[in-house]
Amino acid sequence: MKNLFFVSVALGIFSGTSLTVIAQTSVNMEAISTSVKKSPKITSGYETGVEAIENCSPTQFKYAQLLNVEVESITNYTLFNFIEDWWGTKYRYGGATKKGIDCSAFSGTLLHTVYGFVAARTAREQYELCEKIERENLQEGDLVFFNTKRGVSHVGVYLRNGFFTHASTGQGVTISSLDETYYSKRFLGGGRVALNNKTEEL
Repeated sequence: MKNLFFVSVALGIFSGTSLTVIAQTSVNMEAISTSVKKSPKITSGYETGVEAIENCSPTQFKYAQLLNVEVESITNYTLFNFIEDWWGTKYRYGGATKKGIDCSAFSGTLLHTVYGFVAARTAREQYELCEKIERENLQEGDLVFFNTKRGVSHVGVYLRNGFFTHASTGQGVTISSLDETYYSKRFLGGGRVALNNKTEEL
């Protein structure tokens, strides 16, 4: 009987302790939840109002973060939806489909789909046929060229803030920065496709 009494008391003590901990946890979680709801801003490398965040699409939010720009500045939906659609497509030399695509096919497809420009097939030909642009004068939609092996051998499409999209041999279709060591050492310059290469329907 003594043993039974001690067991009952022990159970009562531990049961009470357990209830106390659970109650305390509930109070703490409620306080945290309330404080989060009252937060006036969300910061992701830049500050922006809650209203702008709430009204943006997932694509806008993703690319604003990747480019380190304000969400509301992502307005070229055709461009960023195109990149999103091709994102992660593996690199394949000579490829031009979702099964695999190389850098010049990707840049050419992007220019035609988004801007209505017709570009040459290879990176070298694209470089030769476009107007040369200095880095500080690059605009969204310009091409950026690199010497990764024996001259002009890689091309991407400039976005903004030093970032460009391209079909990378390692990551497939992605976004990289001109400031990355690999690309900064190999950067040859920018190029702008001539207006007379624009298709009539666009």
